[in-house]
Amino acid sequence: MPEEASILQRGLEAFAELGYEHASARELARRLGVSHNFINDRYGSKAAFWRAVLDGALGVQLARLEQPSGPMDEVDRLRQAVSGFYRSAMDTPLIGRIMVDELARDTERLDYLYEQYIGPMLQTVVPSVERLVASGRMAPVPLHVLFFAIVPPVSGVVDAPLARRLGRPEPASRQQLADTADTLAAIVVDGLLATGSGNRS
Repeated sequence: MPEEASILQRGLEAFAELGYEHASARELARRLGVSHNFINDRYGSKAAFWRAVLDGALGVQLARLEQPSGPMDEVDRLRQAVSGFYRSAMDTPLIGRIMVDELARDTERLDYLYEQYIGPMLQTVVPSVERLVASGRMAPVPLHVLFFAIVPPVSGVVDAPLARRLGRPEPASRQQLADTADTLAAIVVDGLLATGSGNRS
C-alpha cells in the first residue's frame, strides 16, 4: 500500500486535474492504487480526504510564510511578506489549480480554505498595510481588493505553460523563479503605495 505522503500527493494531483466534483471515489482509488473503499475506510469520506490533501500541501506552504522580523521600514516588511508568499508557492503549483476551481464556488470547501489558508496568509500582510494606511503612505484598501491585488500575480511563478508562451525560458531555475517572485512583489507593493496621499494629485 502506498505511504501516506504518496497518497496525499496523488490526491493533490487528482483534485488539481479533475476538480472536486469530477474526482469520483472510484477514480481517486484508481489513481491512488488502492481498493475502492480505501478512502472511506481511512479518511471517512471524499470531503475528509480532500481536506487531508489540502492540509498536507497548504501546511508546507504556510510553514514557509515567515513573518519578517526585526526593525525595518513597513514598505520593506510588506514587500518581503508578499515575496515570501510567492516564493512559498513555487513548490506547490497544484494548489493554484485547486484554488482557481474552488474560489468561484460557494461551498464548505471554500469556507475551509478561507479559514485554514486565505485568512492566515492575509494576516502576514494586513498589519503592515494598516500601518502604511495610518501613516498616509497608502490609501485605505478594502480587504477583498487587497486580496485580489496580491494573490493572482502568484500565477507568474506557478503557471509554467503560460509563462513559457509569454517568453519565460524553460526550464526555469529556482533562482529565476525566486527573482520573478521578488519582481512581482515589488510591482504589487509599489502599485499599492501609489494610492498614498503623497502620490495623489
